[in-house]
Amino acid sequence: MFLDPFHAAEGGAVRVSAAQGSAFAKEVAGDFNPIHDAANPRFCVPGDLLFALVLARFGVASRMAFRFTGMVGADAGLTFSEGDAGVTVGAEDGKSCLEVESSGDVSKDPALIESLVRRYVAFSGQNFPHILVPLMEQHGVMINTDRPLVIYEQMSFELDRLDCPELEVALESTALEVKGRRGEARLGFALSAEGEPVGRGSKTLILSGLRDYEPEALQGLVERYAGWKAAYLG
Repeated sequence: MFLDPFHAAEGGAVRVSAAQGSAFAKEVAGDFNPIHDAANPRFCVPGDLLFALVLARFGVASRMAFRFTGMVGADAGLTFSEGDAGVTVGAEDGKSCLEVESSGDVSKDPALIESLVRRYVAFSGQNFPHILVPLMEQHGVMINTDRPLVIYEQMSFELDRLDCPELEVALESTALEVKGRRGEARLGFALSAEGEPVGRGSKTLILSGLRDYEPEALQGLVERYAGWKAAYLG
């Protein structure tokens, strides 16, 4: 499985090292958020990697909803428990970090799983700056550029059919609701196969520490982000 380099099974638990999580974020998702840097003391496992591991273990259902309930540090022992309503991913402290609801038919076709994972996380990794910066500009706010914090809260999707070995994911809508220093960004996306629509989904992000929009400060953060990406790729 293409996810093998990004996690390890150990004594019934799954562990993701900082190096593995960072490699997934950068090489699969194209996400250069510093919170996923292996050397960052605040490192957390990418939510998109947890999403991918759930699909790899349990398959793709016609309807799935993922709610991220906690951040996961490097090398934490993760357990995957399947119940009647879905899957819970738990950490060593007994708390859940991801809760998944699913319904409908299920496919464990490796081609479908890999296609959905690769296309979705590549889409997800482009949230900053390509999607979030224009949204913040539009609403006259921005995150703290010195300590940027964007929290992946939830995502869901519906597939009309599961016989699609090659999926595409495209942004369909964006919205930002600002409540004081907190913002909730909702991104809608379309799923297609061979040019035909086969499903739809949405993703919610929480933007913390909002303040008034300052073009130069936000542009400085965008340039720093581009620098982190160039340094890794160069």
